[in-house]
Amino acid sequence: MTQPIKILAFAGSARLESFNKKLVKFAAEGAKSAGVEVTNLDFLDYPMPLFNEDLEAKAGLPESVLQFKALLKSHQGFLIACPEYNGSITPLLKNAIDWASRPEPEESPMSLHCFKGKTAALLATSPGGLGGMRGLVHVRSILEGIGVTVIPDQKAIPGAYQAFDEAGQLKDEKLAVAVRDIAKKLAEVTTKLNR
Repeated sequence: MTQPIKILAFAGSARLESFNKKLVKFAAEGAKSAGVEVTNLDFLDYPMPLFNEDLEAKAGLPESVLQFKALLKSHQGFLIACPEYNGSITPLLKNAIDWASRPEPEESPMSLHCFKGKTAALLATSPGGLGGMRGLVHVRSILEGIGVTVIPDQKAIPGAYQAFDEAGQLKDEKLAVAVRDIAKKLAEVTTKLNR
């Protein structure tokens, strides 16, 4: 029996009421509809210190980093919603990627086991008019540079304060379908590449 395809869904934000947490949770239903397993990750559960190679040399990889890396390794695809901070990736997500790119003792340097051969889909929402689009350019560049295949389809949703209802659902039906279709496409591509 073949192992189920697994997608790790997370937002590049730790804020409790993050719009991007709502967005990725909503999108994950699209991936599930394509028959894959989805694990929702919240970075609040994996606090990581600011990456510092001296800290790594002294104490090794923090336990939260090892747990995060284990999740990345056990999933074939990543569904990521990331806010835009000053036109770029959030420090939280960049720091997590930097830590996860560091090798464990049994891994060769620059092996990038957590990322190579994986797939990803990108989403964003923001109160601003561009919806986080500028930040996604940087997230895509970073992920592709470390071996992740990022599907071309992505969505940035402006006006985040008005985009969701009280249950965390997207109000605009056309946007809702587009977001879930991106997650569904990620699931389909990931499945094809891993069968």
